[in-house]
Amino acid sequence: MQLQTVLHRRFRGERGAEFVYVASSAAILGVDAATGAVVDAFAVPGGRDQDAWIADQADRELAESTLHDLVDLGVVRPVGESPAPRATLPPMPFPLATLVLNVTNKCNLTCTYCYEYGEDRLTAGDGSKGTGKPKMDDDTARQSIDFLMRSSGDRPQVSITFFGGETLLNFPAIRVATEYAEETAKSFKKRVHYSLTTNATLLTDEVVDFLTKHRFGITISIDGDQQDQDRHRKFQKGVGSFDVIEPRIRHLLVTNKERKGRSIGARVTLTSGAAPVPHTYRFLTQELGFDEVGFAPVTAGLGRDYALGEKGYQKLLREFGELAEDYVAAALRNETHGFANLGDLLRELHQGVNKAHPCGAGLGLLGVSTEGELGLCHRFVESKSHSVGTVTTGIDEATRTAFLTQAHIDNKTDCTQCFARPLCAGGCYHEAHVRYGDATVANLHYCEWIRGFIDLGLRTYGRILEANPKFFARFES
Repeated sequence: MQLQTVLHRRFRGERGAEFVYVASSAAILGVDAATGAVVDAFAVPGGRDQDAWIADQADRELAESTLHDLVDLGVVRPVGESPAPRATLPPMPFPLATLVLNVTNKCNLTCTYCYEYGEDRLTAGDGSKGTGKPKMDDDTARQSIDFLMRSSGDRPQVSITFFGGETLLNFPAIRVATEYAEETAKSFKKRVHYSLTTNATLLTDEVVDFLTKHRFGITISIDGDQQDQDRHRKFQKGVGSFDVIEPRIRHLLVTNKERKGRSIGARVTLTSGAAPVPHTYRFLTQELGFDEVGFAPVTAGLGRDYALGEKGYQKLLREFGELAEDYVAAALRNETHGFANLGDLLRELHQGVNKAHPCGAGLGLLGVSTEGELGLCHRFVESKSHSVGTVTTGIDEATRTAFLTQAHIDNKTDCTQCFARPLCAGGCYHEAHVRYGDATVANLHYCEWIRGFIDLGLRTYGRILEANPKFFARFES
């Protein structure tokens, strides 16, 4: 029988131990000499005859046993074998876990690269003036909560995320929705977790007091030190925002720590010409005091001067590698590290995540516009594309199911031979829509970047696993 090694990625640990990441199952296996010999022998075009290969081995018994073990584990399979069928979708209607309330479509900043009001926005309108109703009213906020409770099935806990525009421009709706959710959740016997993204310009004492008392998970959109922050994140009159947000962020962090609140993270949009990632990370964690930092390459159409481009992605990968060294050093001391991108990737690797869709958008997560329209996620609300219902009429299950079926990883032929597919699943829907006009296609423009980052994650995982395996216990709860 002709056998062939399935799609995989080999990587090494800190002290030379070898591992293999199996794309079909998202399993990570240790590789000894005998296992490595089998993986290599059958990783050839057209496969290899198993009997002939065994007959050529010095230790035939060991070779045959190892080969059969790898066949049983799905690492080596018959050539031409059809892959095991995968469920197109989980049983529908799938219960919601998270609802993102876009409580306002207005913003007090004019960030150059903004996907909502910048050059690549999906909505019509003039800059940060937005379209439709500028703010979500109290009735729509309450209706959104009622919708979430009805649509979350038997889930014991749900999450509500507040978003904008600049979210805090409609703090009254946040207060109303939070207090209503806490009361409503009691009758549904659910717990509610709250989170919010803000540019920090409106973090008054009243707001900070409310958010920390209700244990909000808070993400601050900030691009780094004053120079990086003020390059793209300016007020509408062209004045940089750093001097306004810096003292407000410090006040929030101090108050949150005093109240033993949840971690507060910074979200950095990476653009062409930005400071090196390690510099930005250390400024945000050591100088300002953030608990963690996540970095997101800018979403940009072709030709934007702030877009990263191929060389920019290569530079970014090198800088992620530098910051990964700090992460490994912390892990070997059994300490946490705030490099959120790498931490999230290591968690998914350890848990064997194997995605059919790149994220929960349209599945366990939906966005709500100021008018109560449901979108795939917060990035699509008010665009009138990818609407899937309203909070009063409910989800249009036919539209939702049709989109998720088309967006399934098995329908993205470009991803068929990519070892990163269990973790990437083709990439962000909104990014694909901006680049290609089709949210269901793969993000081919950053495939090499994603493969490079996941390869970095695999090597980091192997190094930590070999030197301090107990570190990963934190990802098992």
